[in-house]
Amino acid sequence: MKKLVPIVLVVVMGLSACNTMQKSLYSWSNYNVTSYNYLKNKDEKSASELIKTYELIIAKQKGSREVVPPGIYADYGYMLIQSGKTEEGVKMMKMEVSLYPESAKFVSNILKTVEK
Repeated sequence: MKKLVPIVLVVVMGLSACNTMQKSLYSWSNYNVTSYNYLKNKDEKSASELIKTYELIIAKQKGSREVVPPGIYADYGYMLIQSGKTEEGVKMMKMEVSLYPESAKFVSNILKTVEK
């Protein structure tokens, strides 16, 4: 019986450790797949899928921070600007800076090229 107690204790501790998985900071939906497909194919279909993924990420954040991951507003804004939706794209870029001020230098360089 004395030998059984340490074994049971180790098993219980091991099982409880499995249950302590942390929730990730951000939810990325299927961003990895759609962004890879867009970079690989650069066609209308992959661009449309990536835009849908951006919209999903922005609309439904399930991460522990409950905010859009860094770079998503900027990437989405850049795609909008490239597709001719400049005003909406600039708005997304400004959202990126308001949420992540450290991106201001990068975003301001993009906005300067847009304004030319």
